[in-house]
Amino acid sequence: MLYENIVLAYDGSLTGQRALREGAELAARFKAHTHLLAVIKHSTGVAIGQGFEGRSLAAAEASHFQQTLDEGVAILKRFGLEASGHLVEGDPIDEIVKLAQRVHADLVVVGHRERGVLARWWRTPVSMSLLDKLKCSVLIGMQDRFAAET
Repeated sequence: MLYENIVLAYDGSLTGQRALREGAELAARFKAHTHLLAVIKHSTGVAIGQGFEGRSLAAAEASHFQQTLDEGVAILKRFGLEASGHLVEGDPIDEIVKLAQRVHADLVVVGHRERGVLARWWRTPVSMSLLDKLKCSVLIGMQDRFAAET
């Protein structure tokens, strides 16, 4: 399998950083173009309740995500990769799928961290939703996999 375009979903978390490294190493092996995606997910109810304060909070959040994205692109470039950053607002699953389709991704890399039993009960099956919607391969960087490395 040859990967030419890889989408890396990135939030700057420890798990995200580790998945970024794993995706970067894979992209370097295949000399693939990398597309780093950061998604700002807003809660409409919170934004309405905050009024004008919500706007300044949203601007600060966008600034934080842009800085995180820029740092991630710099990491990819240190790997010698051709990298593009994409900052969008919306549902993470939908935005990952949109970008993967737009750039004709061969692979999408996402990070995953284990959550407690109760948290899993209250969550929708996001990973299955992503797998159902994508038409390319998916690499899931697992937190436990990296625990032994650090």
